[in-house]
Amino acid sequence: MSERIVVMGAAGRDFHDYVAALRDDPDRRVVAFTRAPGQNFGETDAGGYEAFPAELTPDGRGSIPIVSEADLEDAIAEHDAGTVLFAYSDVAHEDVMHAASRALAAGADFGMLGPDSVQLDVDVPVVAVNAVRTGCGKSAVARAFADELDARGFDVAVVREPMPYGDLAEKRVERFADASDLDGLTVEEREEYADHVAAGHAVYAGVDYRAVFDRASDEADVLVWDGGNNELAFARPDHHLVLVDALRPEHGERYHPGEANLRRADAVLVTKENAASDAQIEAATDSAARLAPTDAPIHHADSVVRADDPDAIAGRDALVVEDGPTLTHGGTSHGAGYAAARDAGAASILDPEPHAVGQIADVFASYDHLDRVLPAMGYSEAQLADLEATIDAVDPDVVVAGTPVDLDAVVDVDAPVVRARYEIECRDATPASLLDAGLGGALDF
Repeated sequence: MSERIVVMGAAGRDFHDYVAALRDDPDRRVVAFTRAPGQNFGETDAGGYEAFPAELTPDGRGSIPIVSEADLEDAIAEHDAGTVLFAYSDVAHEDVMHAASRALAAGADFGMLGPDSVQLDVDVPVVAVNAVRTGCGKSAVARAFADELDARGFDVAVVREPMPYGDLAEKRVERFADASDLDGLTVEEREEYADHVAAGHAVYAGVDYRAVFDRASDEADVLVWDGGNNELAFARPDHHLVLVDALRPEHGERYHPGEANLRRADAVLVTKENAASDAQIEAATDSAARLAPTDAPIHHADSVVRADDPDAIAGRDALVVEDGPTLTHGGTSHGAGYAAARDAGAASILDPEPHAVGQIADVFASYDHLDRVLPAMGYSEAQLADLEATIDAVDPDVVVAGTPVDLDAVVDVDAPVVRARYEIECRDATPASLLDAGLGGALDF
């Protein structure tokens, strides 16, 4: 009899592990997925699915149920599962072991699949940008790499970690190349893709990453993996750059799989040093030196915030709207919007929490570390409507948007919106030198 497996996930790495290592293994059968709580808040409303579709399973297997993680023990018993595999990211080590304890108490084995089992081989060079936590600045570095490769005349495509809301079979392979391709997506999907698309780089994502990488490598000479959260790369990288946040220096050894990323890094980039204290920078650098391979160089960078129109912020009462996942399961209290409002001389930064309505009020109740910032939550039409209503209820003079999404395109609010963006400025390297040091002869074709 095949080993019967429940995979714990969040509609991302879990599906990839299934496709890459479990789907075609006759000795192992996935009998259920669990949906993670707390990650991607509101996903249940937006996902609209209760099963992994039969179209993406072997002939005759049928669909695979997706149940709440709260029902893990019931799923083990109902499906006679002997193994639980943990397959999602940006999770504290302690929480991983709480999940293990639940599986063990229910009588199941507990484990996770490693990179050698699930990283796919791709026919073109792959540079992977990963991090120890959400919100370290991966996408800014990935964009810089893509820009540099494009300037050298390479056809480049970006591959993102999945956010497959809606019909999973229909989203088996997704490609986003212009603004119209983003129509109908959730705010969280737009946050992952919009800046790459605006820079002229096609972005691939989906559910079946064997097919995703096949399609992307048909189009491009070089692929840039922009790892969502702190997820392991889904392809075997030719160069693996891992970011460490100087403002959260201890997180490199407290979160899964961020520590694994750091221990597998070809090079490390400590970011946000312009906003950190000397002690924080030293702690982040020391952590990287202890955990990363001894031959992995450690580089240093500032994360510079620029507002599109700082004069529109100066002297005004501002509401700050930030990237949702960075604030929620990323655990940060502020982002680019807050820094831009402060630096531009806003008269005040307004507190949205007393004005929050509906599901946005639920977000504040779930994440009590938030301080005068509004997460850009929009996993469903109802949640997006609550976001819009909350902004109008605050009644700011100006909205400062630190989310990659063009907020004006997804909500209709009375106040003008000024966008703010992070840019990475390396202190001791350039995107070109980081690429050349890592990829070397892989780009000589």
